[in-house]
Amino acid sequence: MKAVILVGGEGTRLRPLTYSTPKQMLKVSGLTMIERVLEHLKRHGIDEAILSLGYKPEPFLKAFPDGIACGVKLSYALESEPLDTAGAIRFAARYGNITETFVVCNGDVLTDLDISEVLDFHSKHGGDATIALTPVEDPSRYGVVPTDPTGKVEAFIEKPPRDQAPTNLINAGTYVFEPQVLDLIESDRRVSIERETFPMLVAKGTLFAIGSHSYWIDAGTKESYMRASFDLIGSKRPSPLLPGYEQLGTNIYVSNGGNESSAKQIKDHVGNFRSPVLMGKNARLGSDVRIEQSAMGDRVELGTSAQIVDSIIGDNCKIGDGAKVINSILADGVEIGSGSVVNNCVLAISTTVPQNSEVLDAKVRTIK
Repeated sequence: MKAVILVGGEGTRLRPLTYSTPKQMLKVSGLTMIERVLEHLKRHGIDEAILSLGYKPEPFLKAFPDGIACGVKLSYALESEPLDTAGAIRFAARYGNITETFVVCNGDVLTDLDISEVLDFHSKHGGDATIALTPVEDPSRYGVVPTDPTGKVEAFIEKPPRDQAPTNLINAGTYVFEPQVLDLIESDRRVSIERETFPMLVAKGTLFAIGSHSYWIDAGTKESYMRASFDLIGSKRPSPLLPGYEQLGTNIYVSNGGNESSAKQIKDHVGNFRSPVLMGKNARLGSDVRIEQSAMGDRVELGTSAQIVDSIIGDNCKIGDGAKVINSILADGVEIGSGSVVNNCVLAISTTVPQNSEVLDAKVRTIK
């Protein structure tokens, strides 16, 4: 079975990380976001995926040069200009020669949704399309989807005020489509699936929806991206998905394949870790390092008495003696000078923070 994965957005809510890296190529506990999506699809029988590309397609092509990822065959549908959600689905599906029932998913949604169950529901109800739904506390950021007792969608209400939402069940960003839906999407302009295509299907009476309480997170903001990583390490999903990592303690993992001295150093410091913690390979740790609820990339260097708390640290980052990184995301190659404090920040690739500096509540493209 084939799937279309929407990965063409600019990821504005995750800037400045996405100035250099498309959102779905950011790592979530050791694997890129797109790999997390693909491994989930593979478990439910998806063997081919068409990536709907727009913004910064090169990193995808470079990462998967043989057109295979997580056992799924990839093809790349590159938009020359943004087509919005429905337009992108149509373009990618036509590019991939899709002629049978297919799955669509957003590339920034991480979930344990039982796609096989959704496919079975779709087949039994005989509609043109089926939407997976998930409950949320505040539905005002999403598309709200009230249904009748049979699962037929009665309306599709995009981002209603919180006090006016008729339900807390929202569009979870995973769909099953019949190919005839593509004929409803015009090809010469931008078309929104939420504002145009779904309401058309509601009017036809051929749009159905199925609710799920499976793990679900839209990893498109700083807070939710961090939460997705910590949930994975902290076993808040049904099963940890951490291939290539050795478990050193409860929800504490270190990458296999690093050099022996680094592995020994990490094991010697485990007593200073407060789970969940993920360590990449070939880390160098000074004495009295403290790490709490954080994920580290490869070749990270932490100086004496450095502290990393509630943070994501990219590859090749260097944190100086006595420096503190709290509730922050550091892209690859960031250097934090000795004695500096970085709190509630997102620092772009190769940013350098001088010694004894304080950077608070900031999204920083570069400091040098």
